[in-house]
Amino acid sequence: MKKIIFALLGVLSFASVANAQKKTSGAIQFETITDPAAMMAASGVKLPEQAIARMPSTSKANFELLFTATNASYMPVEETEDSNGGGGGGGMGRMMMRFGGAGGNREYYYSFADQKLSEVFDLNDTTYYMPSKLTLSTSGPIGSFRMGGGNPGDTTKPKPVVAPKIVIEKTNATKKIIGFDCKEVIVKSIRSMKILGEDRDITEETHIWYTNDLGFNFSPNPKMWTEGAVLAIESRGNSTIAKSIEYRGVSAKDVTAPKKAKLITEDEYKVKMENMMKRFRNNRPGGNFGGGRTVVIGQ
Repeated sequence: MKKIIFALLGVLSFASVANAQKKTSGAIQFETITDPAAMMAASGVKLPEQAIARMPSTSKANFELLFTATNASYMPVEETEDSNGGGGGGGMGRMMMRFGGAGGNREYYYSFADQKLSEVFDLNDTTYYMPSKLTLSTSGPIGSFRMGGGNPGDTTKPKPVVAPKIVIEKTNATKKIIGFDCKEVIVKSIRSMKILGEDRDITEETHIWYTNDLGFNFSPNPKMWTEGAVLAIESRGNSTIAKSIEYRGVSAKDVTAPKKAKLITEDEYKVKMENMMKRFRNNRPGGNFGGGRTVVIGQ
């Protein structure tokens, strides 16, 4: 009888270990919804109805976090037809996409042991990787998106605004996201602006939902992070939310930054972007007298 009990305990123990091992790697699907007009309104910019009508409508984008026990990657994905009927979704598969151009959507690669983060992107037909880190942007939610340009000596552009006041509020609110208990942090960005000749304080609120149950640190926007693995970021006009999780084997190459990528520092990146913006302004009709400002935003 004792032998049978020990045998059963051994089987249960093995099953428990195997189950735990299965949950150390997998994929989490995220969906981002963006409303440009609402984002502008949240930043204190009131647009005429004609301008709002010309702006792009609400858009959706899909992203995927692949993770193992030691590494992870986060990047855009696109649903594609699978002629072989693969993908398990009625002939639909998922394809990782890298977008080129100035800024563009980035790939993020995480190393859990040393808490390192690399941003990988294409610029001028070259693939770069830039060392980064999870942090909370001191310029607020809008400023957490990477921007090109920014030469304060260029009199054709508005002067840089004063950095906003950032207030972090931990709440007692909880929410289930893909089966995980998530806690809430509200990030308030308060900036003073002159609107119609009056000084006003504009407050942007971003709600960050995170869990510590995944065992690693992560955020779909590395500049909007306080702790744990962020499964949702919600603000006016923009939200990114985890929609599903699947535990499965993940190849090490899928969570490792490409070896062909060339190192670039943040300072070098800023110089490149400033030079690109200068060339753009000089080459457009009317040279520097267009009176407008062009901003390139990348995730």
